[in-house]
Amino acid sequence: MVRYVYDFAEGGRDRAGLLGGKGAGLAEMAGMGLPVPAGFTVSTEACRVYAATGAPPPELDGEVSEHLARLERAEGRRLGQVDDPLLLAVRPGAEAPVPGPPETVLDVGLNDYAVLGLAGTPARERFAWDSYRRLVERFGTVVLGVGPELFERVRHRVGEQHHVADERLDACDLIRVVETYKDLVAERTGEEFPQDPAEQLRRAVRAVLASWNSGPARARRRRAGVPGGLCTAVTVQTMVSGNRGAGSGSGVALTRAPAAGGPGASGVYLPDAQGEDVAAGVRDPLPLEELGRFAPAVYEELCAHLRRLDGHYSDVCAVEFTVERGRLWLLGVRPGGRTVPGTR
Repeated sequence: MVRYVYDFAEGGRDRAGLLGGKGAGLAEMAGMGLPVPAGFTVSTEACRVYAATGAPPPELDGEVSEHLARLERAEGRRLGQVDDPLLLAVRPGAEAPVPGPPETVLDVGLNDYAVLGLAGTPARERFAWDSYRRLVERFGTVVLGVGPELFERVRHRVGEQHHVADERLDACDLIRVVETYKDLVAERTGEEFPQDPAEQLRRAVRAVLASWNSGPARARRRRAGVPGGLCTAVTVQTMVSGNRGAGSGSGVALTRAPAAGGPGASGVYLPDAQGEDVAAGVRDPLPLEELGRFAPAVYEELCAHLRRLDGHYSDVCAVEFTVERGRLWLLGVRPGGRTVPGTR
């Protein structure tokens, strides 16, 4: 029987052809007992079916639902519940590195009610509305095809009205941004931003699969000399949030010093930020060593994981990580990586 969805426990680095580089790396780290948020991977075979027929396999929605139910039981939270909802990250992961921005959708599961439960207290309001802002923006761009520059203009306009940079918008400002975003989506697409979390997930997965064979994506791969016949997988993973204020942040680390290739971790860290902020360069990141000043225990734990991964792969690795309220999570590993995104 053909299968299209696999839990992280079912994979490893030797299955990159099936799970993509992202999914295989996450499965490998999970198998090593490293702190990886739980999730599952839609295989490259689903992408091949989509490329051949213009639609996902008929079995895919049912398989995703089964794995989601298993994930919800393990996490003790449900997608779409109002109080402390389960949120998901949907990310592509090709069989080999490819050029171009990743078609990622974060914070899947938020809607007009769940955002209120996520906020809970005044101290969490900014985080909750910033997360909702990210979902509407990325869903609007990746799934609905709204130009990212249109969302950017909204953020800049609100920031200019209050004479603050985008990243300093407060909760009230972000509520205005989200509502304006939703109006923009309706105006540009003729449909409302979906409030059903299951629909958000289904459409996000399909959009990532469809994006692989878009004209711009094919052109980028041709220019970069990427071999034909490759496909992408899609990882669906429990969200961990680096934008939760003090004690949170995201970064990318190399398991060895890039110049000499010798021992010693290096990289960048951005406090109170998500990984996409690091890659986009929205703020100047700090040297990785600064994490040791903010959170010495987290830094030591990260360095221990980096040493272990370096030995495990016998190669320098680029490792994506997020710190959520003082807890470290590893979100990706790429053997052979010798540059850090987000640096200038």
